[in-house]
Amino acid sequence: MTTTLTNQQVRLAARPVGVPKDSDWQHTSEPVRELADGEILVKVIYLSLDPAMRGWMNEGKSYIRPVGIGEVMRAGGIGRVVASKSPKFAVGDTVSGVTGVQQYWIGAADDKAAAFYKVDPSAAPLPKYLNALGMPGMTAYFGLLEVGQPKAGETVVVSGAAGAVGQTVGQVARQRGCRVVGIAGGKEKCDFVVNELGFDACIDYKTGSVKDGLKQHCPNGVDVYFDNVGGDILDAVLTRINMKARIIICGAISQYNNTTPVKGPANYLSLLVNRARMEGIVVFDWADRYPEAAAQMAQWMKDGSFKSREDIVEGLENFPKTLLMLFEGRNFGKLILKVADEQD
Repeated sequence: MTTTLTNQQVRLAARPVGVPKDSDWQHTSEPVRELADGEILVKVIYLSLDPAMRGWMNEGKSYIRPVGIGEVMRAGGIGRVVASKSPKFAVGDTVSGVTGVQQYWIGAADDKAAAFYKVDPSAAPLPKYLNALGMPGMTAYFGLLEVGQPKAGETVVVSGAAGAVGQTVGQVARQRGCRVVGIAGGKEKCDFVVNELGFDACIDYKTGSVKDGLKQHCPNGVDVYFDNVGGDILDAVLTRINMKARIIICGAISQYNNTTPVKGPANYLSLLVNRARMEGIVVFDWADRYPEAAAQMAQWMKDGSFKSREDIVEGLENFPKTLLMLFEGRNFGKLILKVADEQD
């Protein structure tokens, strides 16, 4: 069966300087080879597009090795097992893992880099497994609860509030009895964060001063800040933190495409004055506890107290321009690329 299939792939052709451009990518195709013992073939249905992908394209030391020139671009995904020579997965199983930007993934069922695990398509729509029930949700859940350690009555601020991680952070904080203030770009996103997700307030950084918004909506200061953007917004929040505040550094999307050195926080001495703590997080540190978080958020979804929103774009060939939506603020919710129909 596999010898009749062709695999369309997107490979990294060059290391981007600034914003990734078309010439940084190579679109290739190759026949799908026959399975060896212990291997599976996964047909990719959805791909997760994340800000972290920009860092994976750079050469240099990080928490994960960079994507090599000529390699299929790394991406998390969800798909269906269409052939198997492994007892671990059967044909028809729906699995999530690191599929790469391609139509098919083939390899050992226990490949640690791919880290496939079964998901239940009857429990939640598949895109949810790339959002609140996937890596963004795990990042938000453990980053906030384990590092931020919010307490009932405290004020939690989250930037990128309408994005995949931000929307989950805010809702988990609400579950813990916190006052939650989001920062997002545009009235539509801010309205969604407040009216749909239940945040107490949202600051529109596109139409006003973030510093003024923090004064208005955080009159008692900021106890926990979950940072997804870095840059000027991080600096503004540092001027409003309370004694013993916790700042979680999840990402810095405002800095990822810089052609000049990354801008660090100018107001970092506020950490000293307030005896505050700033700590970076990498979601893989809690990999053994993912089921715990997924079960909790699935229960919240079931009882109607938790929502997630996905922004789905179709077509593998559209990967390069769709990825740019992340850095232009054009996605609304978790950005996902649809590669194939679920029924195929």
